[in-house]
Amino acid sequence: MSLVNEMLQQQPDPYGTSAEAHPCSQPRLLSEVLRAMAAEARGTVSVRCIRSALADRSFATFLVFTACINMLPFPPGSTVVLGVPIVLVALQMVFGYPTVWLPRWFLRRSLSRNAFDRMTTWLIPFLERMENWVKPRYWPFPSIKSGEKTVGLIALLFGIAVVIPIPFGNWLPALAVAICGIALSERDGLVLAIGIGTGIVSIAIMIGVVLVAGAAAHTWFGF
Repeated sequence: MSLVNEMLQQQPDPYGTSAEAHPCSQPRLLSEVLRAMAAEARGTVSVRCIRSALADRSFATFLVFTACINMLPFPPGSTVVLGVPIVLVALQMVFGYPTVWLPRWFLRRSLSRNAFDRMTTWLIPFLERMENWVKPRYWPFPSIKSGEKTVGLIALLFGIAVVIPIPFGNWLPALAVAICGIALSERDGLVLAIGIGTGIVSIAIMIGVVLVAGAAAHTWFGF
């Protein structure tokens, strides 16, 4: 029961973005929330704090955020850990969970103020450009749940590619997940197609890297 309670627990919203704080308005855009967090942040910024600020957001927003974390210039191999939340969020979408749950060990992780500033410096303009261009069009799914489950399955496949420890091979599938999440948030079928295409290209590149590395190892070491 403790696991169920943790999954259903809602954290307080220190940035005033919850539905209770704005009962008659739509949630602010992700870029606006991150800009407010950057202005208010003091010291380290925990994932728990970020989840609180995104409390009224859909799975799509969490998908975008967890993907964008993996697009930061962390040391090689970091995505083995940081890519896991993409897989967890995508799995919850596939199985139709009503709310987003993240494990305690991930919620306890923190970004330094410098790292958070670096992330928001490039992420906010990227999101603003996407938010200005994305709009409802050509959406192929008849209901919200069917769209979430399908995009969740697509994100799961690309999320697994993010976790696989291939040097410099994780940025592109993470970008594909972020694009698919943005497409889901606005029901934009054209952007979804771009995200799927980006993911397919990224997986093809990863397969090519593995094949080339295997051929080189066979040539040099006789494996």
